[in-house]
Amino acid sequence: MTLAADPTSDDGLDALTTDGAIIRIRSARPDDAVGLTDLHERAGAETLYRRFLSSGTSPIPAEVARLTRPADDRHVALVAVESGTVVGTASYEMVADQSRAEFAIFVDDRAHDRGIGTLLLEHLAVRARRQGVTDLFGEVLPQNGPMLRMARDLGRPSRTGWDQGLVEVHLDTHDDGGNAMDERDLAAARRSLHPLFAPRSVAVVGAGRGPGGIGHAVLRSIVDGGYTGRLHPINPHADQIAGLECFPSLSGAPKPVDLAVIAVPAASVLDTIKDAAVAGVRAAVILSSGFGEAGESGRDRQRELVRVARAAGLRLVGPNCLGILNNDPEVRLRAMFADAAPPGGLALASQSGAVGISVLEQAAEHGLGIASFVSLGNKADVSGNDLMAFWSDDSAVRVIALYLESLGNPRRFARVARAVGRRKPVLAVKSGRTVAGSRAGASHTAAAAAPDATIDALFEQAGVIRCDGLGDLLDTARILADQPLPRGRRIAIVGNAGGINVLCADAAEAAALELTALPDRVQADLRQAAPEAAATANPVDLGAAATPQALAAAIRAVAPAVDTVVVAFGATLASDVPGTLAAIGAAADAVAVPVAVVLLGVSDRPGALGHRRAPVYSLPDDAIRAVGHAVRYARWRATPAGVRVRFDDLDRRRARECVETELHRGGWQSSAVAAEILSCYGIRVAPTLVASSEMAAITAAEELGYPVVMKTAKAELVHKSDVGGVRLGLSDAAGVRAAYHEIEMAISDPRVLVQKQAPDGVELVAGVAHDPLFGSLVMCGLGGVHTELFGDRSLRLPPVSDRDATAMWAGLRSAPLLTGYRGTAAVDTRAVEDLLQRLGRLAEDLPEVAELDLNPVIVHADGLSVVDVKMRIAAVSSEPDASLRSLREPR
Repeated sequence: MTLAADPTSDDGLDALTTDGAIIRIRSARPDDAVGLTDLHERAGAETLYRRFLSSGTSPIPAEVARLTRPADDRHVALVAVESGTVVGTASYEMVADQSRAEFAIFVDDRAHDRGIGTLLLEHLAVRARRQGVTDLFGEVLPQNGPMLRMARDLGRPSRTGWDQGLVEVHLDTHDDGGNAMDERDLAAARRSLHPLFAPRSVAVVGAGRGPGGIGHAVLRSIVDGGYTGRLHPINPHADQIAGLECFPSLSGAPKPVDLAVIAVPAASVLDTIKDAAVAGVRAAVILSSGFGEAGESGRDRQRELVRVARAAGLRLVGPNCLGILNNDPEVRLRAMFADAAPPGGLALASQSGAVGISVLEQAAEHGLGIASFVSLGNKADVSGNDLMAFWSDDSAVRVIALYLESLGNPRRFARVARAVGRRKPVLAVKSGRTVAGSRAGASHTAAAAAPDATIDALFEQAGVIRCDGLGDLLDTARILADQPLPRGRRIAIVGNAGGINVLCADAAEAAALELTALPDRVQADLRQAAPEAAATANPVDLGAAATPQALAAAIRAVAPAVDTVVVAFGATLASDVPGTLAAIGAAADAVAVPVAVVLLGVSDRPGALGHRRAPVYSLPDDAIRAVGHAVRYARWRATPAGVRVRFDDLDRRRARECVETELHRGGWQSSAVAAEILSCYGIRVAPTLVASSEMAAITAAEELGYPVVMKTAKAELVHKSDVGGVRLGLSDAAGVRAAYHEIEMAISDPRVLVQKQAPDGVELVAGVAHDPLFGSLVMCGLGGVHTELFGDRSLRLPPVSDRDATAMWAGLRSAPLLTGYRGTAAVDTRAVEDLLQRLGRLAEDLPEVAELDLNPVIVHADGLSVVDVKMRIAAVSSEPDASLRSLREPR
């Protein structure tokens, strides 16, 4: 079987070990024979016995020959290479049953406990899955504890059994380890970035002798910031800069140098990185421009830069960036040419330097402190995914904010963000909402999966809070950084002016927040605290003459009855503004729910009030929108992640064979081919017969049984009913005869499809669309002729969990039609969830399914009927695989 698009090419991929080092995992080649021989000959006697079940080195030549023979559809061998040395290998050999293969793993004795074997097995499983292998099995000695622990800890479904004194381990290639793999990914990324954020020593390469240059400015910034480690200027033309001893090169500086900040011309950067590799530098921040942003020649330089750095185990930030900031008092690293920012709980990553500076300035104005800041620049190596992983375990970071112009591997972003979001909120501003045009496609699903809608779906699924610009990001970060998470969506508005309260109430409705009625006892407490109150319902209007004490008492009174309190205070000439602000702050500190404050008419407005720093906003809309974001995030975080349902009735191998058979001609498939591929995933299309004449149509109708539906068989038509290509409710031969001629005349095609009429129900559309960047997406929406009219649909990236499937239909505006609307009967929503999860599995396995529309899917009381299907198949190029832990390839 040939592979249509193998994301694990022979050149391989870079990956992180558990200690943060970089290895290359690639196909074994004949020229690896020496390295593989050395790998085995370095092994101890016990290691060799565990692998070969015999003593001595005699099996090594045959094993090396096996590993270095060319890969084919029955044999794959991988090697792990670190700094030019083979440190591990993994392979499989297909058995007679082509859905099963026997695997073997061998790791250098000196590289144990670094996760190399686990990485090799993960990559091997992806190769096997792409070849149609569902079961990888290996025979292991009972005393081979490391191998048994690795199989157990992978997180993917496995089983063990005994065979002639050996433990037989079986691994399911179609499950990637889920949370266990994600945790390994986070841990490895954290370790790899430790030299970047907490270096013992920093060298600034290109540090000029006097003011005016970037290198000198960054060196001075590090000095003025109070960096706690050793600092070395690198300049071959100076002995001392800024009072520090200068060195001519990185390799000539005192060891170790953990981090190099590089500010030399683009033409000199590669030589500097090579020098850094010799010096054992572990991370570099490249401020220099002239790389990926400078055309094809710059992109070539950037790719070479990353290749050299990866081979040396060195992580890169940039190039073309502003630098980094870590306000940890034990580090105090300000390696950037931008103003300082006060310490706090926000971690910020920005692809744009100008945007990063703007956010830092605005954060300082609002009193929002910064824990860390990274200017990503061209994002050649270190990405937002890596930074989220590092910050997920940083106790100083309470909120993560990202400004993104691109997503290198969206599916990996989703996995990382989802894992991190379970610990702390991730906010993102993704530019390009108004991209002109939409994704090309002739199906409803492809039309729905427009770029911005896809980003929304990705963020929603991963729990990322998508903010509408930088102001929204900062407003939301402020409430999440210092306030507890809301328990629900009930809010109370407490203010001293009815007009402001009305604005808050309008904004709350737009944000899907609930302005809950206050209990009688609470309203009684409010009347006692403020006898002159204009309204004690919700919103609470205490009147313009409300005292600071009354405002504080009202906050305390309403807090137990709601999930968030919004205080709206408009100052007048008679107001005791200092006293009121102090009272609001003290009351906010005393309650158990989050508090947001709107201040109008207050000069020198503070950024926050109280010890718990209740955020202060200048406009009601800003405060309420931030509260809405916090409520939705809290609800997502409190909802269990869901599981991928295991289906035992899938025939992936037959589906793969069908797709590859059709790939040579590609394009829109016949209904028979589409139905066959769907059947491999347990999705049954209503029985359909093809007819090319009037009599054949009548015969088909009589075979299926009346009433029947007739439609054109022209596969590329999206809206068959719009062009006269569908006839419903045909109850006899005369009706079939008339319908056949009407369709033939309308479409100018004699081929028709005849189906048994499905039971009445709710019409949905479901499908799959494939994008080279995002991978495949699954869509669900209101179907039939209403699909475009209402645009009511939802998208998810695979894997589609049980909770994803529920959320897809439950989040539709038309969801009440499924659960029973105005006296109509509820339909089988479990069948809808089953369908969506099966489509998710198909989308994962068959990226060549470029467009798939099931429209309509008629859902009734005891199941559903798929009555029309459109499928387009197309070859796909190499693209990121979400189930591989790997670093992005240089581009």
